[in-house]
Amino acid sequence: MPYRRLPNTDLARLHALHEAARRAQEADFNEQVLPYKMLSEIQRFLVPFENAVMQSKDNYETKVNANKQYRHVVQNARMYISHFIQVLNLAVIRGEIKKEQKLLYGLDPHNHIVPDLASEENLLEWGKKIIEGEQKRMANGGFPIYNPAINKVKVHYDIFCEHQRQHVFHVQNTERVHGDLEPLRAKADAIIVEVWNQVEKYYSNLLPYAKMLKCQMYGVIYYYRKGEKKLSAESDRELQRMSEIQPTIQWSGED
Repeated sequence: MPYRRLPNTDLARLHALHEAARRAQEADFNEQVLPYKMLSEIQRFLVPFENAVMQSKDNYETKVNANKQYRHVVQNARMYISHFIQVLNLAVIRGEIKKEQKLLYGLDPHNHIVPDLASEENLLEWGKKIIEGEQKRMANGGFPIYNPAINKVKVHYDIFCEHQRQHVFHVQNTERVHGDLEPLRAKADAIIVEVWNQVEKYYSNLLPYAKMLKCQMYGVIYYYRKGEKKLSAESDRELQRMSEIQPTIQWSGED
């Protein structure tokens, strides 16, 4: 007899539970495989579980779409901040801006290397410093830097800050939804095991292939081991013939 394996995705769990409930509802009165209490438990559980799965799916799709836009926003902010610092350094090298004024931006007057902007934390920090530094220098009578102008840098920096807050929200929301779903997955697996055990017990007196077909109707999932001979109607007939030839060996229905 092939072995059982529990569903490994939420959609597969839902399918197994829906199949069990549907078959139990459609069963004849004289073939009540699942007790009413078990069927009622499945139906009560399906509503919150299905809602949680759909919420998780919607949240994931929203996060994926937001991430695509977020990467573009981060790239723009990094490009404008980096470009502004490079133009500032060139102005200092040419003597158009005194090197001591780089201190207004939090930059080393003797170092013309662009700070590390790889992380979002550094991007937030340096964007703020550059914008405030340019505003202080201009307030002291300095000429504004162009290409890019600080206003253009600020626009992309502000967009980045807003999207960064939304990104943090999406991450937190994803973690919350995942946390809510985990106990429901465990409960779903426990119910599926209980249902499958009951179904296999009910059909335990059937021959292996016939039993497997009946159990599969209730959503039981079977897998063959490597090299294991597949069950068929013929294998059931062969087993039946063997039991008739050797009457002392009776079919017990056990795997």
